[in-house]
Amino acid sequence: MKNNSNDYVIRVLDSPLQVQAADWNTLLAAQPGDGSLNPFMRHEYLAAMLESGSATPQTGWTARFVTLSLGTQLVGACALYLKDHSYGEYVFDHAWANAYHQHGLPYYPKALVAPPFTPVPGPRLLARDAATRTLLVQALLAWCAEEGLSSLHLLFASDEDVTACEEAGLMLRHNVQFHWTNKSPLGSEPPELVGGGHGASTGSARTDAARGFRDFDDFLMSLSQEKRKKIRQERRKVLEAGVNFRWSLGKDISTADWDFFYRCYERTYYEHGNAPYLSRNFFQRMQDTMPENWLLFVAERDGAPIATSLIAVSAGGTRAGGQFDAITPTRVAYGRYWGALERVNCLHFEACYYQPLQWCMEHGYQRFEGGAQGEHKMARALLPVKTTSAHWLAHPAFADAVERFLEREGEGMAGYMEELERRNPFRQIEPGGNAPS
Repeated sequence: MKNNSNDYVIRVLDSPLQVQAADWNTLLAAQPGDGSLNPFMRHEYLAAMLESGSATPQTGWTARFVTLSLGTQLVGACALYLKDHSYGEYVFDHAWANAYHQHGLPYYPKALVAPPFTPVPGPRLLARDAATRTLLVQALLAWCAEEGLSSLHLLFASDEDVTACEEAGLMLRHNVQFHWTNKSPLGSEPPELVGGGHGASTGSARTDAARGFRDFDDFLMSLSQEKRKKIRQERRKVLEAGVNFRWSLGKDISTADWDFFYRCYERTYYEHGNAPYLSRNFFQRMQDTMPENWLLFVAERDGAPIATSLIAVSAGGTRAGGQFDAITPTRVAYGRYWGALERVNCLHFEACYYQPLQWCMEHGYQRFEGGAQGEHKMARALLPVKTTSAHWLAHPAFADAVERFLEREGEGMAGYMEELERRNPFRQIEPGGNAPS
């Protein structure tokens, strides 16, 4: 399609392989804020989903990548999939599909804009500026209408995407994830000095600019006594079971470790009655094409590996001593996959939270995103964060009904967020700057 008013050329492609990887990744790098470093929107990641057989028409993911070009320059793009089911998305619309079915209307195929099987917030509409992003939304809506699709869904979208979608009339839906931030709520002073210990100033000496945690003990001291005690008990159980951990980053992750990881990952899926979404070949492609974005923890007992957790990390490397400053690009770690061959009490918490958090503190990573769902993460100091998706339904009556539903759901979500915030696990600063134990 060609937009004659400004010479934009809009293409709908059958595969990410029809887009030059360098052009796509250059556009990704131009996105605002953390989005420019998001590993799950890299061309290599999306291509691996297809080439490994993980996200293909046979598994219900038919690629229709949309691009905007101005001359020879790629100025806008998004990863769109036609879906004939709602699995692997983590924003649940099964009730909407059932309502369509009950009224004799087809809900599938629908259009989805998001990386497959990846509930991680980030840019969905790659664009050189806000105007191009708006044009991309308009192109998506026009194409969905022309194709007779029931709906369009952009999941876990960035703030810039949400703004463009809302301006285009899409409905917004909110959910909650739990993220940890490497930022002491006690301020820049060491905890023992906050609130006036011997020789310390009062609260006025505590600056508002929060510092990163020096180490895991420093992090624990920022928590309430109950949470601090619980975490220490959980870590002690793993240690007393004779389990220790090692980690590898990037090309230091051996093929044997990748093989062991997949054995654990696959087994855990089957234990829950499901086949794994991702194939071994997908992870081979991660090892081959973007190893710098992966961090592996291996739990061992008596010298033998028994469990693993695989963490994704944003581009940009690490900093010695865990230091970061105002000019350091935000470094983010993402909890992704885990599996175990043996059952050890509290091993999941150690592998998936405490080991990654400790690593983030030591290597200057500012945020750890814990993935979809899970109130239990709050006890590990991951705090609630609102995520947003945008939705368009072609059928006017169903669109009206869903809009009313989303209004009610949004009110409930706001109350839920308030309830979660009251359960903050950190020590509360009392008036005058005191931080009770």
